[in-house]
Amino acid sequence: MKYLGVICAPGAKSLSPDFQQAALDHLRLEIVYEAWPTPADGLATRVAGLRAPAVLGANVTIPHKEAILPMMDALDDVARTVGAVNTVINREGQLHGHNTDVEGFLRALRQDAGFDPGGRRALVAGAGGAGRAVVVALIQAAAASVTVINRSFSRATKLVGELTPLAGDSELHALPDMYASWAASAAGCDLLVNCTSVGSAGTLEETESPVPLDIIHSGVLVYDLVYLPAETRLMSAARNRGARVLGGLPMLIYQGAASFQMWTGREAPIDIMFEAARKALAIASPKGGG
Repeated sequence: MKYLGVICAPGAKSLSPDFQQAALDHLRLEIVYEAWPTPADGLATRVAGLRAPAVLGANVTIPHKEAILPMMDALDDVARTVGAVNTVINREGQLHGHNTDVEGFLRALRQDAGFDPGGRRALVAGAGGAGRAVVVALIQAAAASVTVINRSFSRATKLVGELTPLAGDSELHALPDMYASWAASAAGCDLLVNCTSVGSAGTLEETESPVPLDIIHSGVLVYDLVYLPAETRLMSAARNRGARVLGGLPMLIYQGAASFQMWTGREAPIDIMFEAARKALAIASPKGGG
């Protein structure tokens, strides 16, 4: 028997065991996928355990994606650029760190929303690890401009400063937390992405929006990386204002599918993954009886 798992914060709920195990079972692979809750001071011990011959690798979630970086023996270019690892592969005791968030984000944007960011203008809310991955993805896709907004202007400025040398023809900007500047930028954008946890179920900000709702216009695609609840307040308000919306579940599945293929060498059964994830979400949702 071989093992995989997701390294997550203690008490965190991850959908990865639900949809990854469903995919493994569908292909009749003798691999068990588990949740591995890990405190910050236990991360080094957890990573050492990934070198065992029976362990194929792991997914990594917040808050460990950045902290695990220096514990890897090798990194792919995307992980190095983003500064975060979400997938670990054990290759004969050597740990290789990858980042599939960029691929997952773009696949969902293009495949599920039918939106090509090339030459388009994007407004990104959040300057943490997810925000950084999204900005890298938009640079790779040759977006015309990417503007980062964040409650901490210094953090947004730092992200933009670090990625500008890699931006090519994409213009990067950071905006302070001021309604007028956010509204002006939103008015000219084609894509608005929420990379914060605002709107997530079970948090103090579950009923809030990361941006003022009245700055959303009908011509924008609102892409909220939050996947629980399935429709956040931001998405609901955007829909009511005539905008198109995309939730975070497709990105979650696609980044997991990319990890799955790295570990197993098999194409991930996407439909099986989506079905298992939606069942788990229905149980987790208050409306679903959980």
